[in-house]
Amino acid sequence: MSDDRAAFARYIANGLFATAVHYAILTFLIQYAQLASAGAANLLAAVVGITTSFLGNRSFVFRGHAAGWSQQLWRFVALYGVFALIHATMLYVWTDRLGYDFRIGFLLATGLQTMVSFFANKLLVFSR
Repeated sequence: MSDDRAAFARYIANGLFATAVHYAILTFLIQYAQLASAGAANLLAAVVGITTSFLGNRSFVFRGHAAGWSQQLWRFVALYGVFALIHATMLYVWTDRLGYDFRIGFLLATGLQTMVSFFANKLLVFSR
């Protein structure tokens, strides 16, 4: 398997794990903590999911990186801060404004993010 294919496979595995963490926190906040806004709950859950994603990407997905820990962390935070705001806004509009199920909105927002984030991570955060 080529390096890019292997990294992409690891990226998907790490992403599935980070997404499961994100979704578990989101579900807890909405269904058990009864946070009124799906957008706000999603933003809080995204912080935990993003942290999980960074740690996995740094240690598991993009292992041959050249940049230092702090440089990668700030790039990652900036990139995923944008992703988290887009994700939260999509869920706010989808659920809080349009009244649709938060689970479907979560899947749509996550799908969009997944399409863009592998290459953004590879080129902007964990470049060699």
